[in-house]
Amino acid sequence: MSFKNGFYWGNSVSSMQTEGAWNEGGKGKSVYDIREATENSSDWKVATDSYHRYKEDFDHMKELGMNMYRFQISWSRVNPDGDGEWNEGGIAFYDRFIDDLIARGIEPMICLYHFDMPLNLAEKYNGFLSKDVVDHFKDYGIEMVKRFGHKVKHWITFNEQNVFNIPSEGFKAAGYMTGDKTTEEMIQIQHNAMMAHTYIANYIHEQTDCKISGMLAHQEVYPATSHPRDIFLARELDEFLNNNLLEAFVYGKYLDSYMAFIKRHNLNVSIEEDELKELSKLRSDYLTFSYYASLVLDHTKVPEEASPFEYLDYGKINNSYLKATEWNWQIDPLGFRNVLNKIYTRYRLPVFPIENGIGVIEEWDGKNMIEDDYRIAYHRNHIQAMKDAAEIDGVDILGYLGWGLIDILSSQGDMRKRYGVVYVNRENHDLKDLAITPKKSYAWLQQVIASNGENL
Repeated sequence: MSFKNGFYWGNSVSSMQTEGAWNEGGKGKSVYDIREATENSSDWKVATDSYHRYKEDFDHMKELGMNMYRFQISWSRVNPDGDGEWNEGGIAFYDRFIDDLIARGIEPMICLYHFDMPLNLAEKYNGFLSKDVVDHFKDYGIEMVKRFGHKVKHWITFNEQNVFNIPSEGFKAAGYMTGDKTTEEMIQIQHNAMMAHTYIANYIHEQTDCKISGMLAHQEVYPATSHPRDIFLARELDEFLNNNLLEAFVYGKYLDSYMAFIKRHNLNVSIEEDELKELSKLRSDYLTFSYYASLVLDHTKVPEEASPFEYLDYGKINNSYLKATEWNWQIDPLGFRNVLNKIYTRYRLPVFPIENGIGVIEEWDGKNMIEDDYRIAYHRNHIQAMKDAAEIDGVDILGYLGWGLIDILSSQGDMRKRYGVVYVNRENHDLKDLAITPKKSYAWLQQVIASNGENL
């Protein structure tokens, strides 16, 4: 089989992992611009220099046959302080950027926030812990929709919004600079982010013909055994990290179990009646998510007093049935099919995986093509799982966007971790010439897209 007509094939990235030009064109500083390089990570000042080189990337995407590109607007490029004047130079850059995509037959999808909080807002308000930042994000998002909504019809607010409920990642992602990182603060950040999403989504549905989705880093977690406690904790984690936000995206309300957790622990979280009224209007046009690997949870390693948000910090173990990447991300195409089914069956909205891929350490000798058969195998197996979900299970799937299919800095700034079917010639501490060259997987993906998924 092939996928339905109009299926989206494309690439997803963030601004800080691609653009560079950290101090050009009137851009203000983000929290990433003050992070220094380490032994196994670069700083963020150049990335892959797509600010200057993006047309070459677009040409490769067109040659691949892609018809969608999910990219991120850098908040501090269009509003340097996050709460001040608009930078018309930064807005003009994205205007050209969008036009150059459309000219190549590639439909843009805009993400408004990928954890790169304007530094001013992080320092002044402690990021999304403050409702002042929610107001500024609302102003920013609505302004971007006004500027670009006539030609960009697909929007997401936050990359992997449930990351705000993962203690090891969420505070940093929110622009949080100082404090004790309490559960109370974490839930406040999550609620504030949900309200920020809500204001933009409701504006889009009330004032435009655009479409918008909430997005998760879907946590597919298996119980380690058939022990009832393993099954209970895995189910509870699924509810708190996945379904709580999905319920809000689709039905405009949090799960009762989530609200009961806040009440039972006497958490002083500011959730106002007028906010819940606005949240009740929230709807999504489809549901987007990232998926890379599955996880296993062992209840014997989880302390009794741990909250569901902490279960993986204590109880994550390896799955002996699966192979793993160099970063110990366990490769599980069937888990991908599970996620597609679970979201569609529960919420009856089209599903759209907008991040998927395999990060691998690769080196190029400067002349011979990189033979990345492991990447071909990864994508082939995940696309086949997606086909099975559509053909056998009846899941309505809108498209498939790979992550960083032209090499970019990893989320930790590590250029060694490469996802691309196109190699970018730079290392963590040596920018080299930043030239790009296709890998073996490039031609394979090209034939997959040309056949709309039939020829794997």
